[in-house]
Amino acid sequence: MGNPVVDDAKSKMVARIDALKRDLTKIRTGRASIALLDGIRVDAYGSKMPLNQVAALTVPESRMIVVQPWDPQMLPMIEKAILASDIGLTPSSDGKVIRLPIPQLTEERRKDLVKQVKKIAEEFKVGVRGDRHKANDVFKKQKADKEISEDDMTRYQDEVQKLTDDFIKQIDAIAAGKEKEVMEV
Repeated sequence: MGNPVVDDAKSKMVARIDALKRDLTKIRTGRASIALLDGIRVDAYGSKMPLNQVAALTVPESRMIVVQPWDPQMLPMIEKAILASDIGLTPSSDGKVIRLPIPQLTEERRKDLVKQVKKIAEEFKVGVRGDRHKANDVFKKQKADKEISEDDMTRYQDEVQKLTDDFIKQIDAIAAGKEKEVMEV
């Protein structure tokens, strides 16, 4: 069994990787993905509900998302919620379903999205480094309180540094994959 402080730092870093993957799914790549609609909430039956709880979401082709409300009277509220969101898609409705065509991304827009991916990745790297810093502070305090020896403190700090390096490499790899996806025409 490892050190609880090291284990805690590792679990925080794992959570950051999961959050990074979630955040990056919301970046449009020119391909239809239901994940683009995550976070859209619809005024339904007196409360704000996630879009996927008031409609069936499908991707019939690579550049189209279809939203089919369970209740046809929800159509205007769903359209309003999509327009109010920041996903930049314009819904078109035929009275039964809403179609969201995914436009081809321009080269300029792709470059902007790559910058956005890099910025998000950097924020997560800063978070991982913050986790390392907090763990190291705990080790220093434990050493000052004579709970651990100098050797133990150094060993634990090395362990946390290795974790930090591994997680930063993972963040870079995930970001590079997303950048490649965004730049694909």
